[in-house]
Amino acid sequence: MNLARFARSRMNMALFWAGIRPKVFKNKDKCPVPFIPKGYRSVCLISADFEMAWASRYTKSTKTPIQKAINDGIQTRKNVPIILDLCDAYNIPITWATVGHLFLESCQQINGVKHPEIPRLPYFENNFWKFDKGDWFDYDPCTDFKTDPAWYAPDLIKDILSRKTKHELGCHTFSHVDCRDGIDDGSVFKSEINRCRDIAQDWGLELKSFVHPGHTIGNLDTLAKHGFTSIRTDYGDRLAPPTYRPEGVWEFHNTAILDLRKDWSVEYHISRYRRIIDRAIKHGMVCVLWFHPSFPTQFVKDVLPKVLSYLDEKRNSIITMTHGEYSKHLDVNYSTLRSDVQ
Repeated sequence: MNLARFARSRMNMALFWAGIRPKVFKNKDKCPVPFIPKGYRSVCLISADFEMAWASRYTKSTKTPIQKAINDGIQTRKNVPIILDLCDAYNIPITWATVGHLFLESCQQINGVKHPEIPRLPYFENNFWKFDKGDWFDYDPCTDFKTDPAWYAPDLIKDILSRKTKHELGCHTFSHVDCRDGIDDGSVFKSEINRCRDIAQDWGLELKSFVHPGHTIGNLDTLAKHGFTSIRTDYGDRLAPPTYRPEGVWEFHNTAILDLRKDWSVEYHISRYRRIIDRAIKHGMVCVLWFHPSFPTQFVKDVLPKVLSYLDEKRNSIITMTHGEYSKHLDVNYSTLRSDVQ
């Protein structure tokens, strides 16, 4: 047993039972508009970082990052149809923050270069990844989704869009880049966003919701100028109102990640998420849940159904919306407020 991990786990549990985590922000004046739709006491937003193999290829969490990347992609393929079935069963929509490359059925090198339309970031290291050699797209197989199913997912995206539950396709950059301001002159980020928007347009979609890979928050001006209306941030688990950023986008604050922790029982996982939902209702706050679809199958089968069924049970008190739907609700109130002031 890893004693340090066990101690952290117990401390986390203690802070949760004491009501300290997630932190409840009770100052509703921080949001410029009424942020809970009429007839409800709370809002729940659920989003998935839909990235397949793209997220882990430069991870520092393992000595074999490329193998982890491929495993994540294959595990995601197993989980997504089950997740979609559960969403249909309980009428719970999800915002799928999607790496743009997953929309592609195939890709190929052009004059020996992979995706020449995308400038490259300089070598960098952050809390999660280390990119210090080769080309950013070295691991892109440049084949198709049948040959290398961990790197492409047009079939899964079609499945998401065909469901009776109205999900949202959001943006997670084209190739899961670090988005921090100053890491380059901004040209990489702009090219990644433009590529995603062009691909989405081919699908008849307009991207409005954005999630920064690895919580590398930055380039908010660019997002606002390109029509994005919201971001999701992770500055410590919290139940809080949305924040309207001066750049012109709504900021939704993470409350909890949906994932399986080895030191917690299935029963504790279920109880914890239900209590978070109850606290959101009690305090009239926004509950922002998020996950990686590569999480263990046990979570999908034993925990997630109980979380979604509880949201269904409590739907008279808490409304579950996509990021795009909620942003639109907030924008209407904000426009009305500004008109009244003027």
